[in-house]
Amino acid sequence: MAAVFSTPKFSPTPTTSSISPLNPITQHHHHHHSPLHFSPKHSFPFTLKKTAISCSHPQQTPSNSAPTPSPLRRPNYIPNRISDPNYVRIFDTTLRDGEQSPGASLTSKEKLDIARQLAKLGVDIIEAGFPAASNDDFEAVKAIAKEVGNAVDADGYVPVICGLSRCNEKDIRRAWEAVKYAKRPRIHTFIATSAIHMEFKLRKTKEQVIEIARSMVSFARSLGCDDVEFSPEDAGRSDKEFLYEILGEVIKAGATTLNIPDTVGITVPTEFGKLISDIKANTPGIENVIISTHCQNDLGLSTANTVSGACAGARQLEVTINGIGERAGNASLEEVVMILKCHEGMSWEVEEYTGLHVQPHKAIVGPNAFAHESGIHQDGMLKHKGTYEIIAPEDIGYERSNEAGIWTPCLRKRLEELGYELDNEQLENIFWRFKAVADQKKRVTDADLRALVSDEVFQPEANKLVAE
Repeated sequence: MAAVFSTPKFSPTPTTSSISPLNPITQHHHHHHSPLHFSPKHSFPFTLKKTAISCSHPQQTPSNSAPTPSPLRRPNYIPNRISDPNYVRIFDTTLRDGEQSPGASLTSKEKLDIARQLAKLGVDIIEAGFPAASNDDFEAVKAIAKEVGNAVDADGYVPVICGLSRCNEKDIRRAWEAVKYAKRPRIHTFIATSAIHMEFKLRKTKEQVIEIARSMVSFARSLGCDDVEFSPEDAGRSDKEFLYEILGEVIKAGATTLNIPDTVGITVPTEFGKLISDIKANTPGIENVIISTHCQNDLGLSTANTVSGACAGARQLEVTINGIGERAGNASLEEVVMILKCHEGMSWEVEEYTGLHVQPHKAIVGPNAFAHESGIHQDGMLKHKGTYEIIAPEDIGYERSNEAGIWTPCLRKRLEELGYELDNEQLENIFWRFKAVADQKKRVTDADLRALVSDEVFQPEANKLVAE
């Protein structure tokens, strides 16, 4: 089953036409919008053909069902170029930035489990960790590179495995030693470029920072790595002219991807889109690299800023499962691409391993994301699902438990993990009992679920046998 989604677009500069969702290399303006898309693996039970980003409101589909597109092939991977100008690479940093969430900690086994699922999802790049941070992180990244980074599918897909490093030889060498076992290894190196960071954290001049960045990108390439990403940390607060200069220098040194991070989450969509647009227009050699975004969520705008960056020409988007990450988190993968492979499993796995529970109202994967409690809403849903739903839950792996729009994927998943296989009628009956218990308790335990199954399934069968 294929799925097509269209989302309202954040227009980065409503007063001008300089930012376009079209070809990232040439800015020819047309009257139609060419959609951006990424391709999950074709082995999925469903595929996302396109994630459309238009500057206007999406057209309403007259029927309840979405059109069925044909699968779209993923372009051949070239580090600094994408043959399809509208293809967007998905860079997942759940295992690196996501693990920096306060209170989150992943074992090496858990990291490998999540990396396997990210590969099943079909993300283009997995940032597996920060190898220089600890021996455990180094070994985890190395294990992911060896296993997940070599698991080539029938279509030739294999994820890029990336390791983060600061701009120094020790970090970069350590990153390379971890990721070099992958078929597509990448080193991601960074240095701060904002005035406040350079003055108080680095205690270095602009000239010194440029020289460090240039020489360290060159050093990374000298190790044999032909895929090097560079990030000017705190780009959102950096002087633009300085950004154009340092980015031009790292391009000459061999960088293949330029990631533009809003490190403290301070920008708004118009600002961030303009930043990407200006970098694209003023950086020498920019046509020879991929522009990337990395947006933190301190003001709740990480997803909006990421989409705005894509509209302005970024063709790599850095995200995490459930939006976890440093402080208030990152742009969430499920919100940015509006699709997850068996997301009730993937999202649940990250939630379970990190201990960071998804809030009920979380977009796409939250328990309430497709719940309709209002009588007016339920009446509308019964008449036409498009009245209150802009995304069909079935298109992203959820199951519709009844025509009022109540969803039970998380309940079904947990019951299966507890060893119960229930038919739809049994699950429906248990769901209403589950909801009544949930209304009385903040958390429903496994013991509560077992009791509900016993009441619904085993007690009636026992009573039937007694009657016979």
